Parts: sequence; C-alpha cells; structure tokens
Amino acid sequence: MDTRKRKRVLKPSLSFVNYLHLSFRSLILWFSFLLFLFFLYHNFRGSGSSRPTRIIPNLSLFSSSSMSNSLQDLTALHSSSRINNGLILELRIENWVLFTDYVLVILSANEHHPRSLNLGEKIGCVYQSNGIIKRRKKEKKIVRPVVSADEYQEGKWIVRCPLPPANYSPAVGLKGRRSDMAGFDWVASKPENQTVQLWDMVAYDAVLDGEDTAVIFVKGLNLRSDRESDPNQFSCQFRLGKGKNAELTTKAITAAQEVIRCPIPQGVRENLMNNEGFQITINKMSPHLHGRSHMRGTLQQPVPSIAKLHKTNINKGSYKYELCACTMVWNQAAFIKEWITYHAWLGVQRWFIYDNNSNDGLKEVIEELNSEDYNVSRHAWPWVKSQEAGFSHCVIRAREQCSWVAFFDADEFYYFPPQKHRHRNSYLGYPGPNFLLAVVENVSSSSPLVAEIRTDCHSFGPSGWKKAPPQGVTAGYTCRLLSPERHKSIVRPEAVDDTLMNHVHHFTLKKEYTHTTLPQNTAVINHYKYQVWDIFKTKFYRRVSTYVADWQENQNEGSRDRAPGLGTEAIEPPNWHRRFCEVWDTGLRDFILANLADPLTGMLPWEQTMNILRVRITKI
Repeated sequence: MDTRKRKRVLKPSLSFVNYLHLSFRSLILWFSFLLFLFFLYHNFRGSGSSRPTRIIPNLSLFSSSSMSNSLQDLTALHSSSRINNGLILELRIENWVLFTDYVLVILSANEHHPRSLNLGEKIGCVYQSNGIIKRRKKEKKIVRPVVSADEYQEGKWIVRCPLPPANYSPAVGLKGRRSDMAGFDWVASKPENQTVQLWDMVAYDAVLDGEDTAVIFVKGLNLRSDRESDPNQFSCQFRLGKGKNAELTTKAITAAQEVIRCPIPQGVRENLMNNEGFQITINKMSPHLHGRSHMRGTLQQPVPSIAKLHKTNINKGSYKYELCACTMVWNQAAFIKEWITYHAWLGVQRWFIYDNNSNDGLKEVIEELNSEDYNVSRHAWPWVKSQEAGFSHCVIRAREQCSWVAFFDADEFYYFPPQKHRHRNSYLGYPGPNFLLAVVENVSSSSPLVAEIRTDCHSFGPSGWKKAPPQGVTAGYTCRLLSPERHKSIVRPEAVDDTLMNHVHHFTLKKEYTHTTLPQNTAVINHYKYQVWDIFKTKFYRRVSTYVADWQENQNEGSRDRAPGLGTEAIEPPNWHRRFCEVWDTGLRDFILANLADPLTGMLPWEQTMNILRVRITKI
C-alpha cells in the first residue's frame, strides 16, 4: 500500500506531460517566427531602392595562387557586396617598383570605382617567401604596416611598403580595412606574370600631349642633361592587348633628359575615347655586332615599363588663368602656407604642387588652403631624382589652364624693392597687391615674343637665429650673401620646346621665342637656402642625395647643392647661425609686416599653421 502511493507521487500524469511537450514546441515555433520576421525586415531595409546605401563594398579577389587561403576566404566572404549601381568594385595590384628604402605598390580599381575611395589607415603589407627557404609546413606570411598610402592618378593609388625581410619577395601583397564605410576588410589581387621593377630603370609615366603625341617619362636612359639627344635611337611600343598582333610601334620624334616623345598610332587614337590604359614601352636601339668589330645593324632593347597612357589636364574649362605656379616639394608643410599666401597676394591664381614623398602633413595643409579658397592641386610624384621631369610633366598639365607658369621653390619669395622717383630723390613706396601679375601682363602685352621672365636670386643665411624664427622665413631671415646665385623663371607653357627640356631654373623655348631678365632694382627672389640648422640638415640630406648615390661619399663636394664647407656629414658646423651673412637686407621683412600683418595682433596669416607643423619637420 505504501509502495503504490510512492509510485503515484513520482509518476506524473499523462495529461501533464502532454501539456509540457506542447508548451515547449510552441515556444520554439514562436521563436522561429520572430527570427524569420527579423531577417525579413533586415533584408528589406538593406535592399530597398527607396533608401540607397552609403556602403562601398569589400573588394573581390582575382584568382591568384600566390595569395594565402585565409586572404582568399576573407575576400570570398564579401564577394557578393556591390556598390550603388549594382557592380562589384575590384582593386588590384598593378605594379611594384623597388626603391632603395621601400617598395612602391601601384593599385588600380575597375572603371566603377567611386570618385573618392578611402583605403583606410590600417593597411598591411603581406610578404611571401621567395622560395630560397623551403618549409615543411605551410608557408608562413609576414604582415607589416605600410609606410604611407596616397591617391595617384585617376582610379589609381600608391602604397609604400617597407623593404621585405631577408629571403622574402618584394612582390608585396596588400590587405586592409576600410575606415570610411562600416570597417569592411579588403584584399588586393596580384598581377599575373608581373615582375618587380627597379626605380632607376623603368618607364614610369606616359601622358597625352595634344591629340596625336604621347610623352613618356623614363628612368635609366642616361641622356645628357644639358642638351637634346638623338631621337632616332628610340621607339615607342603601344600595347592594345595581349599578343604580338596587338602591339603598334612608332619612332620617337624628340628625346631629352628623361622625356621621350612619340606619335600616337592611328589604332590607339581611335580607341582613346574608350580606353586610356594603353601600356607603353620604350625600345632603345643598341649596336648589334657580328664578328669582332663590324657593326651589323641594331637590336631593340625594351625598357621595363609600368607606364600607361593617360590625360593630365584637370578641371579643364573655358577660363584660362593668367598666372600659375608650379613647384616640387618634400616635407615643406610648415612653410607652404606662407609661400602660397604671400604669392597669392601678389597675383598667383592657380597652384600645382608636386609632392615628392612628403610625410609631414602636407596634404592636410593643402586641404586647409583650399578650404580658404586658394586654388591648389596636389599631385603625388613618387619618382626620386626627377625634378626636371616633374616640371616637364607640369608644363603639359598646365598648358590648357595657364597663360604663364612660375617655376620656383617653396623657400623662394619674389620681392620688389621700392622704386625711386625719376626726377626726385625719393621713394614711391612698395608695390601693392597683384603686382607680380601686373609685371607678367605688362611683359605679355608689350613683348609678345618674350616667353620667359627670369629673376635673379639672393641666398639668405640663418641671420643669427638658432631656432626657427616664429613669424616665418620672410620676416625672420634678414642677412644674405652679396652676389646673386642663379635665377628662376616664369614661362609661357605653349612656347616651351617640344623636348620639354629644362634646367629647373629655366626651359628651352621654341626657336621663335626669347627671354627677358628683370633688373635687380625692379625685382629679385629671396632664396632662404641656409636656414637654422635643425631645418637645413634635413634639406641638406635630401638635396645632396638627389645628385649623388650616397650623400656621405666624397662626391661633388664643390657643388652648390652642398653647403660650402659642410663636407659630407650632417653635423652642425661651428657658428652656423652666423654664416652666409654679408649684407643685412630687411626689405622683404618690412614689406610683409606692412602689408600682411594683422593690424591689431601683428600676427601674420601663416603663423598658427607654421608653428604647429614646424615641430614635425625637425623630427624627420
């Protein structure tokens, strides 16, 4: 009797079990239904046409066996992502160029890329073993952060990666995280059968000049820097696709410095409107010897090339600026605002800044200037030892936009001494705003065959300063050498010779044009060449390394590109702050303070930006 009671207590009734089973099944059904509604609502919001998404997707990976499975899986995860017009955005590595201190990676996107694409700050350079070391286990890849990334040409970007570790290939892969759109990951594909090029032997750029000629920029030809070379030793090979039948060749018509000009074949011209990505290679003729000493024709030696034909003119319109300026800079962010603000006051209307691998915030300063309605364009120019080529490139770029272009450095400032009265022993005062523009317009109207205006330069020293003067170079440095050194020029780009040959200071003009030199009592350029040591030592290293393989070697010690008496070591000489001081000259300082200083505070327009950025350049 007691046992039966216990069994009844422990064993639940059948109706109660059925009730629990039904409740649990209902709970699962309700949960599944709610989950279904959630995903249905989420997908409806993401795909609705009434609410266009701002998300630009991750990049699909081209088939490449060289990339790791993990990277392929990462890309495949987002392979269905699409941009607003429904097409997948693809980013691929187009070329590698090996420099002495980094690997330059050129990226390109498909034709559907957004006008502005932020690759993100967290970009990794992926290094793979070059095959010398064989591993039993799966090959290990090394990832390092990039040195820098930048916009390059239309639809292209450049990424600078550290040199690869020992036994790793310089054919660097890339992966990153987009910082502008929801943090998507991306991986760039590698080209097929593409080799790493060396920076000192490569055709690196090709631009359309007019409707029927192409200008190709080439490293490694070793042409004379001071004269035109024979163009008959060169030809241009245009590749329209794969295979030998897709190649067209024309003979060069000019050759000088790093610039080769060739006619564009008819087959290329017919397709320029649809495709600007024609690969161009330079063929150099070399003697072909049979026997011991008899010359029997020539061989064509193609120069390695990463150059693709493209247009350079930007913002082309009906309006043409009367006076523009072009310069090439490296780490001049602390001084560029002073240079542009002052010369814009004198009448410069348009600016072309060629950025030669700066890492001091130059891009941000230029963006700030444009927000203040200065018309400045920055062009990334990664090619070292190529200032003349950069200026030749700028002539083509500015020809459709500018009547005159001034070519001078960011530490050079035009100065117009006060003019004396012709009949009285008194001064007429300083020139006013737009005076440089007025000088150019006067020459243009009175002398139509004058196509270059030269101005002599005075070199200034540290002027007693041991630290950078707080108000900038124009108000701070006031002591200079007695005699002028060199000159700089303002040129009419349409009058520049087809060779585009220049010596930085002036261009070779077409035969029918000539030049004029402004008298020193009318105009000079203050060249703040020898500044305080902390700033000059950086400039010294950069400047000298442009002309010699190793700036610490005893080469070209007598050159003006080395500071007199400095030798081969960037060690501060005794009494540096008192050197290069033969004449005290406060003319430009007085001119600046009288015309541009705030009447209440005495502050100059560039002081705040200059003080913030000066610390960066002294640490580089």
